[in-house]
Amino acid sequence: MSFSPAPGLLVQGVSAPLSWSNFRLIAFDMDSTLINIECVDEIADAAGRKAEVAAITEAAMRGEIADYKESLRRRVALLQGVPVSAMEQVWQERLQLNPGAEALVRAAQSAGLKTLLVSGGFTFFTDRIRDRLGLDFTRSNVLEVADGALTGRMVDQPWGDICDGEEKKRMLLQTCEQLRISPRQAIAVGDGANDLPMMGVSGLSVAYHAKPKVREQAMVQINEGGLDRLLELFGG
Repeated sequence: MSFSPAPGLLVQGVSAPLSWSNFRLIAFDMDSTLINIECVDEIADAAGRKAEVAAITEAAMRGEIADYKESLRRRVALLQGVPVSAMEQVWQERLQLNPGAEALVRAAQSAGLKTLLVSGGFTFFTDRIRDRLGLDFTRSNVLEVADGALTGRMVDQPWGDICDGEEKKRMLLQTCEQLRISPRQAIAVGDGANDLPMMGVSGLSVAYHAKPKVREQAMVQINEGGLDRLLELFGG
């Protein structure tokens, strides 16, 4: 069957239509992929430091900062003193699912796929997105809180210190092992340079309104429209 994707959807290195039966897991980045904002930037807005933090975020996502962990530590340090209530305000007033996000998640779930959310962001938001969408697995970072405000530090977790690109890949591979599937049966969706490691080991890599370096390496580019445009590639 021939396949000609509509404008704004580019396919390279993979033949469509695809079949859900070839996949068992779909993994999502959170910030600017599953949701519409970069949470760290919006939290920084409460401290009057959004421009400074956003500039570091943009450079990190473009792959211009080699050490993602250090870039995140720098950004989180600038959040010192921000009240937890400011994060609640970000959740209530600024954070939205990106267009088509819920439709894609529901389609994958209906087809029997497990779902994974891996983020360089924070559990304050990933836990809520997990619960809202009924996702199976998550991995992200924990912001340290004292006296109702952020300390500017993150809390080490049993698996390590910071969820960067390598940790995203490790979590995807660990989840595949837990599910007894091959990484080739996984779909990875992201937009930034720290998503490239997990996208590189997955059977299908999807760049959503992504940075140039990510678009170049992804099998599928969604450059216009919502996440549910991925469904256009599936024929059964």
